[in-house]
Amino acid sequence: MTTRRRFALPRFAGGRVFLVVATGLLLALAVGATLAPWLSPAPPDALQLSGGLEGPTWAHPLGQDRLGRDVLAGLLYGGRVSLGVGIVAVGLSLAVGTAVGLVAGYSGGWVDEAAMRVVDVLLAFPGILLAIALAGVLGPSVRNLVLALSVLGWVGFARLVRGEVLSLKHREFVVAAQVLGAGPVRIAWRHILPNLAGPLAVQATFSVASTILAESSLSFLGLGPQDVPTWGGMLSQGVDYLLFAPHLALFPGLAIMATVLGINVLGDALRDRLDPASRR
Repeated sequence: MTTRRRFALPRFAGGRVFLVVATGLLLALAVGATLAPWLSPAPPDALQLSGGLEGPTWAHPLGQDRLGRDVLAGLLYGGRVSLGVGIVAVGLSLAVGTAVGLVAGYSGGWVDEAAMRVVDVLLAFPGILLAIALAGVLGPSVRNLVLALSVLGWVGFARLVRGEVLSLKHREFVVAAQVLGAGPVRIAWRHILPNLAGPLAVQATFSVASTILAESSLSFLGLGPQDVPTWGGMLSQGVDYLLFAPHLALFPGLAIMATVLGINVLGDALRDRLDPASRR
């Protein structure tokens, strides 16, 4: 026991430092996106052709793009798109997937069978390819991007909820509620759903990270909104100038990496916190 504690403490301390750093990065990005109109050194669409491709300066801390637009302003406003799409798309997926999983798992029988076959069919499609096809058909906009990323996003939540419901619906507290005359809706809402909060929170956290990465990929391909800056779009524009203006691709890439890494670190910490086995 002493040996395990001696080796566990440094690893835990290092993990805490990493978690604090990741949380700080996420908070900085979220605050920057929220307060973009006040923190931005210039409007994101303000042109200054004389400063095209100029590197970082006091007036433009992260440099300017080929049209002289401020890169920092683009990152701040682009964070609104990435974080907003990630949160809204995962929120929709969470709501639909939880409802489908609850109904399928608690009802059982042909309802469960039909719902799971639909899920299996949707899982057979490559997610990013289907999102590309939908975004291309619907057109480039934030709303269509959210829809494209939500079409398959709910199936993972549905499978998770259905599996948890199958293990919970025969527990003593659910059987007791049934004996007392509680209906299926009340049992699902008051007794089963609260016990799903932990697994759903962990799944949602990781889903936000993967959705932000998918949104950046679609924007990189030109399928994101065209009227506002996006991190993927800025990264795509910077690829052509890597040799003599690397800041155009460097800073959007770092923003994407920091956001996804920070959310994944928070997801790992949340999973460890909610997993009883990790606290032994």
